[in-house]
Amino acid sequence: MNSEIKICQNCKQNFVIEPEDFEFYAKIKVPAPTFCPECRLQRRLYFYNVNSIYKRKCDFTGEDLISIFHQDSPVKVYKNKIWWSDQWDALNFGNEVDFSKSFFEQLSGLIKRVPHMALSVSEPTMINSQYTNAAGALKNCYLVFFADYCENVSYSHYLAYVKDSIDVLWSNGSENSYEGINITKCYKTFFSQDCENCYNIYFSKNLIGCNDCFMCSGLRNKSCCILNEQYTKEEYERKLKEFETGGYKFIEDSKIKAQDFHNKYPKKFIHGKNNFKSTGDYIYQSKNAKEMYTVTGVEDSKWCEIITLEKTKDAYDYSGWGNNAQLVYECSGSGEGINNLKFSHSCWPNDKNLEYCQWSRSCSDCFGCVGLNNKQYCILNKQYTKEEYEQLVPRIIEHMNNMPYIDKKGRVYKYGEFFPPELSPFSYNETIAQEYFPLTKEQAEQQGYSWKDPEERNIQPTITSDQLPDHIKDVSDTITKEIIQCAHKGQCNEQCTEAFKIIPQELEFYRKMNLPLPRLCPNCRHYQRLKQRNPLKLWYRQCMCNGKESGSMNNELGIKYQNTIIHSHGTEPCPNEFETTYSPDRKEIVYCEKCYNSEVA
Repeated sequence: MNSEIKICQNCKQNFVIEPEDFEFYAKIKVPAPTFCPECRLQRRLYFYNVNSIYKRKCDFTGEDLISIFHQDSPVKVYKNKIWWSDQWDALNFGNEVDFSKSFFEQLSGLIKRVPHMALSVSEPTMINSQYTNAAGALKNCYLVFFADYCENVSYSHYLAYVKDSIDVLWSNGSENSYEGINITKCYKTFFSQDCENCYNIYFSKNLIGCNDCFMCSGLRNKSCCILNEQYTKEEYERKLKEFETGGYKFIEDSKIKAQDFHNKYPKKFIHGKNNFKSTGDYIYQSKNAKEMYTVTGVEDSKWCEIITLEKTKDAYDYSGWGNNAQLVYECSGSGEGINNLKFSHSCWPNDKNLEYCQWSRSCSDCFGCVGLNNKQYCILNKQYTKEEYEQLVPRIIEHMNNMPYIDKKGRVYKYGEFFPPELSPFSYNETIAQEYFPLTKEQAEQQGYSWKDPEERNIQPTITSDQLPDHIKDVSDTITKEIIQCAHKGQCNEQCTEAFKIIPQELEFYRKMNLPLPRLCPNCRHYQRLKQRNPLKLWYRQCMCNGKESGSMNNELGIKYQNTIIHSHGTEPCPNEFETTYSPDRKEIVYCEKCYNSEVA
């Protein structure tokens, strides 16, 4: 079969369906998509709210609770203990298929009728961590999301086995860290990124096995270094005392200096290791995985993101989770033993043979169901026999093709497409779609997404960010009683809360680690960290290594790097080409793996 060029229904751009893609679609018995990969991803993430949480009422008990669904959301919400109990039955909300209406119209009504659980958490394992979501086994955590097995952590996202840390993004097995991004098994790591097995490091990037380093880049198994220069232990400790790490102005100036310094050293075209025939970024232990972003242990798959638990195989267009998942297509927020899931969201564990389902648990052979637990042969939450189910599903698929759903932007949804935007219970800026594909309100509404305007908080700041003491040593205990105005003042597009407070354990951490108070609210700080990770997009580029004599140079920006040894291609430019998330207009010097390993590894 040959490749085929299609025009995306949404962005109207061309996209290519390769022979291998057609083979996968045939394997799981679905038609080829009519949206391009990027638009498909954006649409999936629009159903995925991870870190927007609210106070609201339980629709069963009337009690106050914390939920990812706002009180004005169109869906009903039960507190988690009720949702998991036998005090209600999702089958009571079901109905027969009405062939006079489009299937998605009927599914939309079901989504609004069936109660949803307030938070996606493993509640029995949570200790003093009620303000969290997409999490399990947390203790004393506050505003932590997409995390497992963490303790004493605040304002952080995408974590596992992290302790005593604040403002961390993507970390595994780290402790006593602040403003760390992509750090693994690190201790006391501050304002650093892409580091592994390091401790006592500041403003550093791409270090492995290092300790006591300040503003360093690309080092391996080094200690007592400043700006990649070696010092004795005594010299390093004396020099470090000159750095006012407890001062806000010093920190901000150092961030700028560090970025300029890091740009002088080559970057490998991909973040990842132990991969075979795989493309994308932040990929680990994967095989035949194409256009992957932040995945581990994925095989024979394409267009997947945030699959951080291993053993995922034969998956296309899959966003979030993993863990022994197989035959997955156009799904999000699902995992743990799932098999043959199509067009579904938030289904786990051990679900199989599901299509167009949401919030299902341990179900099989269900079509268009919501909130079921341990059920089989159900359609729109109505129970059928095996024979009835197998006769009815083909009729529904034919009906979806003959009477497709048409959304308010005129996009046509037949069988084979993920849920239309109107079926999402969230607004665009409540979901992680806003994190990866940021839009303004006008842009979101123009593309057919809803938008949630900021609520009137009626909170009056008692102190502005520029009135805060520069140095942590000058901060008194009374700061925990102040309402601090965020430096963005709600004028950004980053879910700014406009004001925030310093909680006591947070102040204790800053004092212990000699760090200044933040000037931005937690949401704005999260978005600043997100900006430091590469985008979910690939560019074809050539290795920037020009040989030993000329080094590497971005002529327009005037950044040079002199190789330390002669590479395999000699003094001629490296001929290697690759796909990378570093766009051609960026400042970084980008090397192929061979050239990079020659200089750094």
